[in-house]
Amino acid sequence: MLRYYLPYLIELALLVFALIDCIQTDSAAVRNLSKTVWVLLVILVPIVGPVAWLVAGRPAAGQRRRSVPWPSTQTAGFPEYERPRPARGPDDDPHFLAELNAPDPEQQAILRAWEAQLREREERLRAGQDEPGAEPVADPDRG
Repeated sequence: MLRYYLPYLIELALLVFALIDCIQTDSAAVRNLSKTVWVLLVILVPIVGPVAWLVAGRPAAGQRRRSVPWPSTQTAGFPEYERPRPARGPDDDPHFLAELNAPDPEQQAILRAWEAQLREREERLRAGQDEPGAEPVADPDRG
C-alpha cells in the first residue's frame, strides 16, 4: 500500500520544498527566469518544475543571501555581537562630551566681566556705599 503512495509523497515533498525555497529567495538572486515565472512553473508542472527550479533557477551557492544582513563570523551562534550598533546618545559620544568640557572663549569673557562687576559691588558694600547715588543703609542691630 505504501508503495502506491510513495511517488505521490515524494512529488508533494519536492513541490513544497521547491515552492518554499523559490518564494523565500531574493528576486535579484533568481537565475534565468523571473521569480513569478518560477513559482508558476513549480506549481503547474509536476516534478519537472521543482527539478528545473533546483537545477536552473535556484541561486548558486556563492550568490545566496545570508539569513542575516551582517557578516557572519565565529560568533555566528550569537549574532547579537555582530549586529550593527545603534546610534549612541549624546551622553555616550566622546566627541560631544569633549566639546562640553572645552571652554568657550565668549562665555569665559562674559563670566570674567560678571566676576569683575561682583567684586566692585562687594568692595563698595564693604566701604559703606551701596549703589552709586544711594544713601548708606543703617544696620538696625548696631544701634
